[in-house]
Amino acid sequence: MATLNSYFKVNLDWLNTEWRFILRQAQLQMKLLEPYIAFRHAMLKILDCNEFLLEHLLQATATLRKGSRFSLATAALHELKLLFCQMEHETKQQTYIRMRLEEAKILKAQGQPDMAINLAKYLLQHHQVEDEASNIYRLIGKWLAETRSSNSRTILEQYLKHSVELSEASKSKDDASKLSKCQSLFQLSHYTDGLFRSYEERLASNEWQAALRLRKHKGEKTDYSIKIQELQKQLSMDREEAERLQDDRDNFLGLALEGYKRCLVIGGKYDLRVVFRVVSLWFSLYMRQNVVESMFNAAKEVRSYKFLPLVYQIASRLGISKEGQESICFQTALHYLVRKMAIEHPYHTIFQILALANGDRIKDKQRNKNSFVVDMDKKLAAENLLDELSLSHGLIIQQMKQMVEIYIKLAELDTKKEDMNKKVPLPREVRSIRQLELVPVVTANITVDPTCQYKEGMFPYFKGLGDSIMIMNGINSPKVVECFGSDGQIYRQLAKSGNDDLRQDAVMEQFFGLVNIFLQNHRDTWKRRLRIRTYKVVPFTPSAGLVEWVDRTIPLGEYLLGSSRNGGAHGRYGVGDWSFLQCREHMTNEKDKRKAFLKVCKNFRPVMRYFFLERFLRPADWFECRLAYTRSVAASSMVGYIVGLGDRHSMNILIDQATAEVVHIDLGVAFEQGLMLKTPERVPFRLTRDIIDGMGVTGVEGIFRRCCEETLSVMRTNKEALLTIIEVFIHDPLYKWALSPLKALQRQQETDDNSDSSLENSEDASEGNRDAARSILRVKQKLDGYEDGEMRSSATHTGCYRYRPPLPNVSRLGSLVVREDINVLGIQAVIVRKYCTYFMYSIMNVLLWRNIYGYDFAGELCKFRYSY
Repeated sequence: MATLNSYFKVNLDWLNTEWRFILRQAQLQMKLLEPYIAFRHAMLKILDCNEFLLEHLLQATATLRKGSRFSLATAALHELKLLFCQMEHETKQQTYIRMRLEEAKILKAQGQPDMAINLAKYLLQHHQVEDEASNIYRLIGKWLAETRSSNSRTILEQYLKHSVELSEASKSKDDASKLSKCQSLFQLSHYTDGLFRSYEERLASNEWQAALRLRKHKGEKTDYSIKIQELQKQLSMDREEAERLQDDRDNFLGLALEGYKRCLVIGGKYDLRVVFRVVSLWFSLYMRQNVVESMFNAAKEVRSYKFLPLVYQIASRLGISKEGQESICFQTALHYLVRKMAIEHPYHTIFQILALANGDRIKDKQRNKNSFVVDMDKKLAAENLLDELSLSHGLIIQQMKQMVEIYIKLAELDTKKEDMNKKVPLPREVRSIRQLELVPVVTANITVDPTCQYKEGMFPYFKGLGDSIMIMNGINSPKVVECFGSDGQIYRQLAKSGNDDLRQDAVMEQFFGLVNIFLQNHRDTWKRRLRIRTYKVVPFTPSAGLVEWVDRTIPLGEYLLGSSRNGGAHGRYGVGDWSFLQCREHMTNEKDKRKAFLKVCKNFRPVMRYFFLERFLRPADWFECRLAYTRSVAASSMVGYIVGLGDRHSMNILIDQATAEVVHIDLGVAFEQGLMLKTPERVPFRLTRDIIDGMGVTGVEGIFRRCCEETLSVMRTNKEALLTIIEVFIHDPLYKWALSPLKALQRQQETDDNSDSSLENSEDASEGNRDAARSILRVKQKLDGYEDGEMRSSATHTGCYRYRPPLPNVSRLGSLVVREDINVLGIQAVIVRKYCTYFMYSIMNVLLWRNIYGYDFAGELCKFRYSY
């Protein structure tokens, strides 16, 4: 019997290892986990392994709670309590603490924070919590802060600080102990950071400034006032309050910076959130000596790869240290950090430094337009840093400079009109370039190695360029080049030079990548595979750079209208309809624009649905790709709305011909600068009749609306992190996102007129900070749910922009219509009706395909129930 028990124990230990692996892999997909949890529970009960069953019930309770399956979690907890009472366990006290703590977490998740806090306090007072003490103190402090049930000093001194002390006193060095310590430090830092911001806002508020003026007035009147003693007493109390607020603010700032630094040193759970907040504090408070000292210490202690997501923003702050400053000034600390990043991760950092060193390299045709920021201090600082780095990475820098020079020459290559949309031979000085085995292909993805050991084979290196380049149509004649990688692949790239600053596109792509991380970490958006398609943008000078060519894509306008705007899908399927030129001419000539628009709508019908019928012949592929298209449009529309992305005409939206996902390009107009155009862009995102036509019979009221709501909900949940990210971006000194009136006019007219170009920067210098503050405020309002001065939920906010035809046969972006006074049953009824309509429509399409192609469609509709 003992041998049998030993055999079971060994095998069950192996199953536990497998179970933990499955939990990590499928933690966001509860539909997969629920049956597995039930199967494992039944198996352990049959084997009568109560010890393993106890641990399983604990894990199942936590997993179901995290998956918002509260009724199942409560049932598992109830069974756990019954089993616990029946067992005589050696670690009974520890198991009891974990069980009751899980009960408190369920109560909090179900909206009963007071009961959760009281239960956690009961555990502290009446039980020896031992290893769980740090977690309990942290949770109580966190819950008290969220519910504002206690004052800040009590939360800090009695709970959060005590949690950090207990976690650091622990001698355990396992992963669970490190995670607990990281959580405690993050919670302390996050809370004190919030207090610091609230104190900063209070001290900068109009009310506080008015109080300061009143105190000054009182102080001036004390010499001859009748109530001199009373006024002096009031003045003394006011000064004490001001000093206390300022001392508390500085203390909270110090605690937050120190906690964030230690959090980055210890663990990686909160790296992304913490590093953005820390860098934001450094940049906004760089004049304070204690902040600079904290920055220098963090640069020395924190591993440099954690700052790589912000390498562009950090490097762009480089400058020359002024004489007579403190020994450790902001530029000294910044120089140390960038140098450390460049030495340890040269392939992710040196390209940015080279771009700064080329800061004054502007083509003669653009130089007199004053449209680029040239900072000689940054250029000199970058050149000095490259000289220092030559000692450790001399050959890498030399080869990188060679490759950058090649791409700049290609981007600035003069072309003739007759060469448009044609291949031309590669210039002689470029053709002779040899392979650069130390330089990666610029547009390839290079994995970050935390150990800083970039060995051979970790990335494809540059082996040369193709014999010819394609001159693309456009005002600046961008060139498509083919780069050969050492991995045997051909990387198509777009070399651009002109008035558009590619640094703006690079920053927006960086933002989209970070939003994708939030979408991947949320259960509902991950399940729906919501994401923003991104591509790599690498600026080399203020006016030239390289863009990753997005393969298998076609501009939406080219598919609909053809390259010459006289054919395309509208020409193939719109038999009897007007041409694009006829529509445009009619809209131009008619004075009554609304009447003209309605007539155009009747004579120019949407045809986007044929894209899916042409390219995806199997019903399953057709359905899957149309679903991907709808989801992609929803996610990009919501993110574009939040950041105020403009200039979204049909040639700036690509569609992937293999997956039907949309890709947005040319991102130079952001933060609602489209309102500065001569014809202001007032629509929040691109939602024309053709785009809606591709979504199927439900249009915007089906999957599109649901995906919009989920995306907006995730962005609101991560509001604080997104605002911090945007703060760092728009305060980037090289990111000239504010669109002046002249530049707006030039962009819309697409002309090269140089007249009055001296006005280009006339307002930017004085208005830059004000525009940045205004943009942050507008983004915050959107994330808070404010539209037209009213706060709305995610569903209602999305409903503000829902599509509603004003008249029969007319499709356009609906006006602001708030979906109010609709109860839960009403919403469910709408969803059920749309669901049934869509389901029947899908069956009809599959039957049609079966009749035409003889396709066996059994089982193809099984995906439908998971697609909503």
